[in-house]
Amino acid sequence: MANTFSFDVVSEVNFQEVDNAFNQAKKELSQRYDFKGSKASLDYNKADKKITLIGDDDYKLKALKDILIGQCVKRGVSLKSLTFGDPQQAFEGTLRQVAEITSGLPKEKAKEVVKIIKDFNPRVQSQIEGEKIKVSSPKKDDLQAVMAHLRQADFSLPLSFTNYR
Repeated sequence: MANTFSFDVVSEVNFQEVDNAFNQAKKELSQRYDFKGSKASLDYNKADKKITLIGDDDYKLKALKDILIGQCVKRGVSLKSLTFGDPQQAFEGTLRQVAEITSGLPKEKAKEVVKIIKDFNPRVQSQIEGEKIKVSSPKKDDLQAVMAHLRQADFSLPLSFTNYR
């Protein structure tokens, strides 16, 4: 296998950019006129990889979500990595919504990606290695075709390609 080329398929989130987007959203929240005197707030738990949004009502919660999404887009954080839960009643009549940040490729999703690769090009080998998928082939053109196909596929997680050799 001396002439075998490969790359890794991963789903990574740049948590520094998530932190920057969160801080920018918090700053915008403090400066917006429609949130003056409001109980609206943002909280980021880095250990649990969750952002909690608290708004006075549906309108303010939706506006807060739009602020966070806008800042994530500006910072280059894929919106596919954010999973928003349903709004729930919180203290003093406010609403709470939790956004989970998904990082890594879960086993089920990795199996889906391997199946997509096998269906597209059976000559390409792919195997799951922890939270990444190693894709290898004797031809670089086959690997580039697989990359292009995965980019076009509508997948629920952000996919990126590393270790192209």
